[in-house]
Amino acid sequence: MEESPLRIYDIMACDVYWDFDGSPLPKEQHKFLVSFHPTPGTPTPELVHSITARGPDGYRVEFTNQLFTPADTDGYIYDRTLDYYWYMVNLPTGFLPGGVYTIEVMGTDGSVQSRSRHQDITASRSMVEHYTARRDELVASFRPAAREELASVPVGGELECSWQTLNRSRGPDAYYIYRLSTGGSAREFDTQNLTWWDNIFVERMRGRADAGLNRSSVRVEADLAAGTPYSYFVEVTDANVQSETNICVFQPHQYFRTPAESDVASNA
Repeated sequence: MEESPLRIYDIMACDVYWDFDGSPLPKEQHKFLVSFHPTPGTPTPELVHSITARGPDGYRVEFTNQLFTPADTDGYIYDRTLDYYWYMVNLPTGFLPGGVYTIEVMGTDGSVQSRSRHQDITASRSMVEHYTARRDELVASFRPAAREELASVPVGGELECSWQTLNRSRGPDAYYIYRLSTGGSAREFDTQNLTWWDNIFVERMRGRADAGLNRSSVRVEADLAAGTPYSYFVEVTDANVQSETNICVFQPHQYFRTPAESDVASNA
């Protein structure tokens, strides 16, 4: 029998602390995620029949085979830089109980595959407790922030964004993921079309065991556009392997703007 082109790369089943400013959603959530190897020639969603997450005491969640959006946080996301898809569903129904969680994928060709992981609630609660106790200090540390206008329009590698890490205040070691998008609000942040992000999971796969570990800054490896508002946020996790992650802390979005070309010229 020919091997199915649909192949799971890894999964997540973890708690989420949703600290986005102005969000009507509760802070304590959880999510399930399944990432796939690239499927050249056929978009992965065309190969998916169903995706189901299962957990203790009969817990069951079905993923929807649709585009993931901020308004409907259930569906697929496409990473055009690496030509692969992942599916994610965020659930605003509190943290997960400890135990084993399994994600099962059925392909349109009838193939079935699954992955499982164990949720460690001790690690999750410990990180959230430390984050919330120092939240104001951590949020105030972001640079750039406060919708400041940059002095120039950065090209790849020129813009540095920085923040304070948990371990600097005797907190746990953690991993940091940076995502940048155009847009002047959290609602305008485009998950499907990021300007740049540091995919620490891929970095780890490529041999960097410490990818994202206690990382307090990044240099954005992308050219930015003139006269454009940008938003970014930094996610804190307890692992840089998807299936080892117990908690993701989504810190508030930060905003800045690049100057118009005419402003740059007049200041030259």
